Amino acid sequence: MLWPLVVYFVLVVLLVGGMLGVSALLGERHRQPATGLPYEGGVASQGSARLRLSARFYLVAMFFVIFDLEAVFLFSWAVAVRSAGWRGFYEIAVFIGVLLATLWYLARVGALDWGGGEAEP
Repeated sequence: MLWPLVVYFVLVVLLVGGMLGVSALLGERHRQPATGLPYEGGVASQGSARLRLSARFYLVAMFFVIFDLEAVFLFSWAVAVRSAGWRGFYEIAVFIGVLLATLWYLARVGALDWGGGEAEP
């Protein structure tokens, strides 16, 4: 009963190995002066890559990911709202309630307070 998984695993390993092997055989091997330079958007970087960022940057990034996922769930519910019926409505109401409770908690503990305090680098 486990043999399809083993066959799939072996095929994946063979496919990845084959792709790496063909790439090593057919890939270009040249070295130009600009090859090793780090570029971002075609512009050579300036300064150190070891820039210290405020914790607020990471909070904004986490909030973006969380609210982006919430938007995906709400959009998928909106697409299937007719087939979900009242049960789907109650489930999304609970989901939105949990989101609002979480947002209220974050505002209460000060996680959403962007002003004051420390200076930005």
